[in-house]
Amino acid sequence: MSSSPEEPWPADWNRASLGLCALQALAGGPTYGYAIITALENAGLGTFKGGTLYPLLARFETAGWVSVEWRPGESGPGRKYFSLTPAGLHELDRQRHQWHTFTESTTAFLALPTDRGVSQ
Repeated sequence: MSSSPEEPWPADWNRASLGLCALQALAGGPTYGYAIITALENAGLGTFKGGTLYPLLARFETAGWVSVEWRPGESGPGRKYFSLTPAGLHELDRQRHQWHTFTESTTAFLALPTDRGVSQ
């Protein structure tokens, strides 16, 4: 079940998953920011703005996880294309494993009967 426009995902969920999802979007090969945003939206993950994504991609470049290439536009302005580096692929695998472990633990906790939550 995905979020509807009337009920967007909580903003803190989007912030928590954006980095991992952006790395995943780059796993298919070089792409540009707007295409990443579109892929995330098409996957039902919500709406993201360039002002949120581009600083994240800049941090990824500083960390050595992505490389950046400027490509001239065919009939318009050029675009920055982002590609995962080998370190970025390693980071994607690492974060993917962490995310699966985290979500399994969270799902197990949420499945507890309500009387087995936090003790008083």
